[in-house]
Amino acid sequence: MQAAGGTPLTDDGATRARRIRLLAAVAVLIYVFDLITKFLVVEYLEDRLPTVLIPDVLVFNVIRNPGAAFSIGTGMTIVFTIIAAVVIGAIIRTARQLRSLPWAIDLGLLLGGALGNLTDRIFRSPAPFQGHVVDFVQVFPATNFPIFNVADSAIVCGGILAVFLAWRGYQIDGTREGAVKDA
Repeated sequence: MQAAGGTPLTDDGATRARRIRLLAAVAVLIYVFDLITKFLVVEYLEDRLPTVLIPDVLVFNVIRNPGAAFSIGTGMTIVFTIIAAVVIGAIIRTARQLRSLPWAIDLGLLLGGALGNLTDRIFRSPAPFQGHVVDFVQVFPATNFPIFNVADSAIVCGGILAVFLAWRGYQIDGTREGAVKDA
C-alpha cells in the first residue's frame, strides 16, 4: 500500500504506533486542559456575575448544560452519556487503522473533547451518569451565541477537520483517494 505521491506505508506498525501516540497525546492535552479550566471556573467563577474579558466579544459566563449543543435535548442526559461512550469506543477501534498524521490529530481532538464532556456527565451533579456539563465561554454575548467549553471547541474543530480531510480525500490509513499510485 502507498500513500499519496507514491510513498510506501510501513507495514511494520511503526507508523501506526507513532500516530496512535500522537492521537493519545492530543487527546490527553485536550482532556487535561478541559478538566483544569472547568475546575477553575467552578471554583472561582460559578455563582457569580459573568466575567467580561473583552467587552462585547468574550465573557466567562458559567452555566450547567444538561443537554447537547445549543442545549438541545435537555431531558436526555443519559442518552448523550451513552452516545459519548460509543463515540469514544469507535475512535479507539478506528485507531487500529491509523497511519495518517492529520487524522491522528483529528481523532485526538474528538477523543479528548468527548472524554471531557463524558467526565462531566458521569461525575457532576445532579447525579452519576446524569451530570450537567460545565460551559463557560461566551463569545459575542449580544448575539446569544451558545456558551461552550474547551471540550466543545475540540469537538467542533475536530468535526471541521474531519470534513476537510474527507473532502480532500485523505484516508485514515495514510492513503489519499484519487492520488496516483505506482504500479
